[in-house]
Amino acid sequence: MSFEDTLATHFPGAVTDGEFVTRSYAALRAHGFQPMNTFAGVGLCRDELTRPLADKIRETWGETFNISSLAGMLFLGTAGFTASLHHAPDDDQGTRHIYFAMPHIGINSGEEIGWCYRSGQQQISKACGALVAFREELESGTLRVDMDPDNLEQSMLKQRLIHKLRYGKVPGLITMTKLTHEAILEDLERMIRLTIDTSRSHYAILTGIQIHGPHNRTYIWPGKMYAVVEGKRHPLSLEEPGDGAKKKLVRRAGRSSGGAKRRKP
Repeated sequence: MSFEDTLATHFPGAVTDGEFVTRSYAALRAHGFQPMNTFAGVGLCRDELTRPLADKIRETWGETFNISSLAGMLFLGTAGFTASLHHAPDDDQGTRHIYFAMPHIGINSGEEIGWCYRSGQQQISKACGALVAFREELESGTLRVDMDPDNLEQSMLKQRLIHKLRYGKVPGLITMTKLTHEAILEDLERMIRLTIDTSRSHYAILTGIQIHGPHNRTYIWPGKMYAVVEGKRHPLSLEEPGDGAKKKLVRRAGRSSGGAKRRKP
């Protein structure tokens, strides 16, 4: 299976990282979020592979607050989230905050899940290394979930994700990455409930999975995306005007060609 087929099968709706930032910006502007009145928190893996996405977000929204940890997990707690709230621009209509949070995975081809090529390296490399290491422990039966003071973030990652797994089952890396996305979303929403006063602040959540493909191409599979303005929740979409009409035309064309009967020779 090719990279394109793998992407379409496991991450339908994925767009390039540039499209993700541009389209989400347009969706957020419709709800009053602009660089001059909004402060962004960015939670990605510490891996340098995620840096181009972080840079695109910063170039679009201005300086950001780093909420990142290994695999994109959110370990800064209420103190870290509360600190970020005090960095938002002043606004008479209430402060605005957006949170980008997602794990990542390398896919070089359908047979090379969890692998990608890094700039300056000739050999293929693992991504996400933290999740791959966790799976290797599970597969070898040597998993340790005690807190290692010399490996705090990986210890917390394992403790958080072990509750997402079925006993005795080792999920594939794609499934593991999607479970990590679920955990990140749950933790992000909990931190927001604990720190944000929605009577005075507005916020938006944009989660997903960052996918590193061949030839240094990066895609984003959109996960949960919504804005809460004046206490009301609004879903966000990456679709551009006309996308819906294009999809309808494709479906109609497919039905027309599929429904035609062939004449016997």
